[in-house]
Amino acid sequence: MPSTTPEYDLLFVGNAIVDVLATVSTELLAELGAAPGSMTLIDAPKMAQIEQRIRVEQVAGGGSAANSAVVAARMGTKTAYLGKVAADRAGEDFTADMKKQGIAFPSSPLVGDGSIPTARCIVLITPDGQRTMFTYLGACVEFTPQDVVADVVAGSAITYLEGYLFDRPQAQEAFYTAARLAHEAGRQVSLTLSDSFCIQRHQAAFRSFVAESVDILFANEGEILALYGTENLDEALKALFADVALGVVTRGEKGAIVQAGETRHEVPTEPVKVVDTTGAGDAFAAGFLAGYSRKRSLVECATLGNRAAGHVIARLGGRPDEGFALKA
Repeated sequence: MPSTTPEYDLLFVGNAIVDVLATVSTELLAELGAAPGSMTLIDAPKMAQIEQRIRVEQVAGGGSAANSAVVAARMGTKTAYLGKVAADRAGEDFTADMKKQGIAFPSSPLVGDGSIPTARCIVLITPDGQRTMFTYLGACVEFTPQDVVADVVAGSAITYLEGYLFDRPQAQEAFYTAARLAHEAGRQVSLTLSDSFCIQRHQAAFRSFVAESVDILFANEGEILALYGTENLDEALKALFADVALGVVTRGEKGAIVQAGETRHEVPTEPVKVVDTTGAGDAFAAGFLAGYSRKRSLVECATLGNRAAGHVIARLGGRPDEGFALKA
């Protein structure tokens, strides 16, 4: 049991990224060679090439876990965030944005190499609301175990880790460091799988980390099937039950499945007009964990997650607008 009351309800750890959003045709997406709904890692020249072919409509602070942190903070939880930015204008803007949202951001910026800027994610949105991402990780790849602020982890009831950050070995080490610190302090560790392509690159490593270190796992249907190497959802859920105390699988318009021990809840969602699916999973996880931090029932937590996701996908971008008033 934790010996002290946590300073933060939720700590989010992930890739600190500036989002660049644009609506595009399916034809352009095909020309760029990306599978709809995928996330592709790119270098700086490819980033410049794509930006020349789009009309940028919105630039904002982003990153999966950062989006979750914003939603959770707006729902009334005390929230912190760890992520690596550069000591540049974009990094300063990202930092100012997090503080404006009321989120503690104690991370130190990357210094000493001006050639590595703050990360950017180009989000291309097709007419069906699907988002396809091209990500230049920049300073994000420099996140190491030394960037895991020990007292912040120990002082957070739940540490939530973003699967996108899992690509580099040093970031994987940072995940294990964060999980160890959290568990030593009697706290819980949550992970979002983030992307089925990321899982395919590191399936064995993800499986090991989930089984060894994760208390609460978030995934969509495709991601959970990829993790367990099956096309059968029921088989995947049984495997999930063996690995974690609490698993939550989102299914878009079908709502969510919550697996807690041998108990399974299927929680429907309300239909909304989809404008942009960017941040849907991020908002769901934030809504769920905001409710969980307030000791709501698991069904109530999933309902809050569904409502948060429904709000975000009804507008452009991965974060709620000023009218967002959902409370945990």
